[in-house]
Formats: sequence, structure tokens, C-alpha cells
Amino acid sequence: MDVRILKSSFAVVERRAEHAVKFFYSHLFWHNPGIRELFPAPAEDMERQRDRLFAALTHVIAHLEDDGLLPYLRDLGRDHRKFLAGPEHYAAVGSSLLAALAETSGRAWTTDVEKAWAEAYQVIADAMTAGAAASEDPPWWDAEVVRHLRYGQDIGVLTLRPHAPLRHLPGQYLSVSSDRVPTTWRTYSIGNAPRSDHTLDLHVSRIERGRLSTALVREVRPGEVLRLGAPGGRLTFRREDRPVSFIAAGTGWAPVRAMLEELAAHPHDQDVRLFVVARDAAHLYDRPFIDAYAAACDWLAVTYIAPAPGQHRNQATDRLATALGHRGLWPDQDVYLSGPPLFIEETAGLLEELGARPGRIFHDSVPAGVRDTGPGARPLGFGEWFLNRPSPHWHNPADRAPKGC
Repeated sequence: MDVRILKSSFAVVERRAEHAVKFFYSHLFWHNPGIRELFPAPAEDMERQRDRLFAALTHVIAHLEDDGLLPYLRDLGRDHRKFLAGPEHYAAVGSSLLAALAETSGRAWTTDVEKAWAEAYQVIADAMTAGAAASEDPPWWDAEVVRHLRYGQDIGVLTLRPHAPLRHLPGQYLSVSSDRVPTTWRTYSIGNAPRSDHTLDLHVSRIERGRLSTALVREVRPGEVLRLGAPGGRLTFRREDRPVSFIAAGTGWAPVRAMLEELAAHPHDQDVRLFVVARDAAHLYDRPFIDAYAAACDWLAVTYIAPAPGQHRNQATDRLATALGHRGLWPDQDVYLSGPPLFIEETAGLLEELGARPGRIFHDSVPAGVRDTGPGARPLGFGEWFLNRPSPHWHNPADRAPKGC
């Protein structure tokens, strides 16, 4: 792939991102009307779908020279099997993508640019197709809800029993769909290490205007059947001879809990510090479990981060910075971050300022378009983080100000 041409061309398209994405979907559905039924029907869900598409393009362009790009694309292809994506769909998407890029680029769309994008898309499609073909797992698993715990109005923990064993590693996530919200998939982390009965716990924070998260937290009942996509993610524990810090915000606690369960069964030789962050003390929803583990495991120390009663939620960010500053010895540690993207970005930057090595700061990079908390996907739920939603990653220059995502 001609990286230089692709990046310079994308810089032109990025300035008219909203137009590019809307043109893409209009072109795709006009020329392939049968594909429309594979996408969410409500207009607000299609708006999020447009954001996720551009987030995926941005991710690919930003990582063209990274070794992790092909594994990312293979994971994305494996995940897209749940949409019943076939070769004809990849061909249709490629045609509409090139048409949208050409329309948006104007005079910057040259023969060389078109050739570079056509070759790049073929690499993307081939990697995704290979990832789908290489998987021995089914496109999705049917799973019965066997327990549903509510924490307040907006957090739920669902225990699911897949109809067939679903192999996963502590720290991974999977995508979920319900007949209550057809054609909609969102990704949630698995909150437990593998069990002998193969059940899984999913921690869900309800999102304002989030149709699936609202259904999962407030409407789904035991006995219902959900669909689960293949597990993914690389936020899994590395057993190195170094101290470890886990830092989790909101329902980002779920993958950390799974890794702690694994550590409890096979203790680490070094000390482990856990920082649990919430918008207020009431939203430390799993505190009894954490306290029990801290009491039983002499290698585990826990610090809770929440605003003082009556204080603004942003006070927690200052408290977290202070607590991390007191931890010390960051160059010698492995650090695992879990939470919304803004939280991870800001905390990783702070840790590097404190001396942590970037190669020892681990957090997930979920394929764009599948995580409910992805950039531009939708407003953040209060059970996930306590800041305003992130600044938009793209805008339409025809507007006076950037549009919110």
C-alpha cells in the first residue's frame, strides 16, 4: 500500500467526513437495496453507524504501518460473520467506499489516488475475509439469561449460559444482540474467568438513548435468549516478574475482575494494586466482591477513587492523579487500564508523565464499530465515566462549529 498517498488523501476526506459517510451509505443502499435490511432501522442508530464507519477508517489509516493492523482486520472480519457478511458484501462496500472517497476528494482524486485506495481496500477485504475463514467458531452463540442483577436504575450484571461452550480468556469482550433491538450489536466485557459451567457475566451500563443497553439493563429477563459474538481483545494478563497495577473506571471494572479471578486461582509473585474509579461512592457497585478479595489475598491492595460527598464528579480525576503519584515505581510496573476511551487516553498520558513505560501500559483496542463506548458512538453512561462526552474526532467544515458525535 502507498502509505503516503493514502494518508494525504485521507486528510482531504477527513475535512468533509460527514458528507463522505452519508454519501457512502446512500450509494451502498441505492445500488444494493438488499443490504439495507442488515443495518439498524432507527435514524439515530444509523447516525451512530456512520460514526463507527469513519472511526474504523481513521483507525486503519492511523495504523497503516503498524504490525497490529492485520490482526485487527482479521479480528474485524471474524466479528463480521455475525452480520452474515459474504464476498458480495465486501465487493459492494468497496465500490461504494471508492465512490464516496472520489465524491468527497474533488480535484484531489487522481488516478494514482484511486489506484492506492483500490489496492488498500483489497488488502483490507482480503485480511477480513481470511480472518472469517480461519475461525472455527460459529458466527454467534445463543445464550440464555439465567440471572439478572440490577444496581440502581442504570447498571446491570447479566449471567448467561451459552447453548454451546464459548471459550474465552480473562479480560476479553464479546458483542451482544437481542431480539428486542433487531440488527443492533454492542460490545461488553466478560466479567469473570472461565467457569466449569461455561456461564458468563456481562456488566452493562445503560446509555441515554442507547436502545440495546436500556433493554439489557431494564427489560431483559431470565429465560430470554441473547446472541453473542466471538470473544476478542488482548487485555489479558501477562505473567512477568514485575509489580502490577490495575486501573478501572465504571463498568470497565468487568475485565479487571475477570483477571483478578484468574490471579486468585494462580497468584502472582509480585504485589498487585487495584484502583477502582467511579463518579460517586454509590456507583462502586461491586465493592463487596472487591473487599472480599482484598481481605483474602495478602498480595492485593485496593484504592477507591470517587468524589467526596457533595463535591463535583471531576474531583475524582484529581484524586486519581494524586493516588497514582503516591504509587511510585511506575517504570518497574505493568499497568492494565480499562474504561471509556477518554479515561484510558488521559490516564495513560498521566502514567507516562509519572515514568511508566508505554510498552508496559496495556489497554484494549476494540474494532471500531462494535464497542458501545467507541469514539463518537454515543454519549457516555454515568455508570461508565463521569466526564462530559469526548470532543468529536471529526467535523463538517461547512458548519460554524464541530458537530457533537
